[in-house]
Amino acid sequence: MALATEVVEQAQSGEEMEVYVSRGSENEVRAYDGDVESLTAADSSGVGIRVILDGGAAEGHRLGFAWAGSLDPEVVQATLRDARENARYATPDPDVVLAEPDGWDAAEIDLWDDGVIDTPLDDKIALALELERATRGADPRVRQVSSADYSDGRVEVALASTTGIRSTARRTTAFLSVDAIAGEGADSQTGTGFSVGRSPAQLHPEEAMADAVLRSTRLLGAQKGHSGRCTVVFDPRVISTLLSVVASALSGEAVVKGRSFFAGRIGESVANAAVTLTDDPTDRRAFSASSHDGEGLACRRNVLIADGVLQMFVYDTVSARRAHTRSTGSAVRGGFAGTPSAGCRALVLTPGEHDAEQILATVGEGLYVQSVTGVHSGVNPVSGDFSVGAEGLMIRGGSFAEPVREVTVASTLQRMLQSVVAIGNDLRWLPGVAAGQTLAIADMALSGD
Repeated sequence: MALATEVVEQAQSGEEMEVYVSRGSENEVRAYDGDVESLTAADSSGVGIRVILDGGAAEGHRLGFAWAGSLDPEVVQATLRDARENARYATPDPDVVLAEPDGWDAAEIDLWDDGVIDTPLDDKIALALELERATRGADPRVRQVSSADYSDGRVEVALASTTGIRSTARRTTAFLSVDAIAGEGADSQTGTGFSVGRSPAQLHPEEAMADAVLRSTRLLGAQKGHSGRCTVVFDPRVISTLLSVVASALSGEAVVKGRSFFAGRIGESVANAAVTLTDDPTDRRAFSASSHDGEGLACRRNVLIADGVLQMFVYDTVSARRAHTRSTGSAVRGGFAGTPSAGCRALVLTPGEHDAEQILATVGEGLYVQSVTGVHSGVNPVSGDFSVGAEGLMIRGGSFAEPVREVTVASTLQRMLQSVVAIGNDLRWLPGVAAGQTLAIADMALSGD
């Protein structure tokens, strides 16, 4: 915080300034065939500076931004000069302003675990090696482990601005993942398993191993699915991915630019009444949780959809001004090299009453989707069009039946939200901006053979 404040205090007359400083480290270990294939340890630090020149009511504000991957005093000063120079030539915009304190108190959440620092590197290597060894020996059908990885990271951030904001945040993460390749005859299938925590001590190699083996072996013998319409039950990991697309449509920035299928629908029923969707970065279980957003405002719990009715969008300061509202403490940014924008951090559906097995039994007949492909090209947050490749298992008599592959699942996000028939109680926080849980959606189109 001392460096951020020191730079902000150099603001000149007629300019506002924001200084974002971060530092951190990462470790990555990859095991293959009983040995360490790669080992990486890296430290990073940097500064991002935004300068806004006030041209008055007639001209508007000019924003200049510059960043550098160093905290060397001379580099920081050069970055400040660049930001000022960039502001001089920027296009005027009356809505470009810095965030101001809004009275919200930051949640006291501890996202830091010293175990990331204190655990010896040899122990981290041993986790990756043991995961790879255990996965290879877990099932005779596992022919190969293409990779077993351990990674961790820690980051500390400080932000100061001439509008009076002073904020700090820090967090640690640790991650295990493994890819198992199972085979029978000429057929082979790949499954991925992982375990996530705040420190190595919170990781569970057996969980990652079991998940990878199950996901690879149960798809052996998969055939191309048949075309038709049915209820589709989505795996929690898939729902986490799909909610990240819905998140982009709930961004106030997307709404003001006309890039959201939710635009103009506040107060309308946009989903089944069982659907309540919340963005809560103050929930420490979320791996993207934070006490402060990317502009230094306090993060807060925002209920976006309640009982199926669209309540609000998430905004940063600039998008809020353009929408004639206030920031929801939802600015996100990609570190010191990025500028803030509106976005979700920790989306979660309020859990239902049933677990995955009970949902399968209720559905009776349908398709269980274990994984999808083509999300970025096949799901459109502007129009709501939805068409993705899928693989999984047919559901017959309320239980898993034959595995299927090369199926296209299609609908629209609007229809899917209205057609939710079951929300699982098997909530699982995953890396990314959304938690996952089993979800059943009725009347989706399948395209196969």
